Amino acid sequence: MTLDLTWVVFDIIGTEAFALSGALVGLSRKMDAFGIIVLAVLTAVGGGIIRDVLVGIVPPSALTNTVNLLLAVATAIIVSAVYGTFRFAPRQRRRFLLVYHLSDTLGLAAFTVTGVITGLAQKDAHFTLPILLGLLTAVGGGVLRDLLAQRMPTVLHADVYAVAAVAGAFIVCVAAKYHGDMQIASWLGFFTVTVLRFFALRYHWQIYHPKPGKKKIMP
Repeated sequence: MTLDLTWVVFDIIGTEAFALSGALVGLSRKMDAFGIIVLAVLTAVGGGIIRDVLVGIVPPSALTNTVNLLLAVATAIIVSAVYGTFRFAPRQRRRFLLVYHLSDTLGLAAFTVTGVITGLAQKDAHFTLPILLGLLTAVGGGVLRDLLAQRMPTVLHADVYAVAAVAGAFIVCVAAKYHGDMQIASWLGFFTVTVLRFFALRYHWQIYHPKPGKKKIMP
């Protein structure tokens, strides 16, 4: 598998996964079909557009290659049709949350990899650029999704989210530098993000949340 094909594989995985998570958020906010499509598309391509603009790819690849846009739209339509056709019991509706977390995790991991690969392809790129591009690609679409859905962006408060993306991006950079095989490095990064998110969700790992102290400040 060539590097270009590796990038395409992760790009498709991320697009499909984030389109699904965006559509599910739209359903949870009781949006109409158009709103669900908008959330699915923004979640799927938003991070990639931010990445491409930052490295000077204008117009962004999401706007010149319609495959990702069409995939996101198709996913939103299918999700809307299935949800509108079948009646789900309360227990089954709780499974929607599991599907959401799974799709969001896969999208986060896949787009972390595509962002890092794009960063490493730049001339004289140090670790800072690929890691930041990996992070922005991974969380950018989700931030747009949450803002439109009037939710606090997941990256700012929930579980180990951005930290998982940064860790995965770092693993890709280190493995690519010292191992030399970008395909192996990409999969290592992908599984790093996925595993960290799994354990964060399973064991409720949280980044430190500052809370008011118990000691009183004397006047």
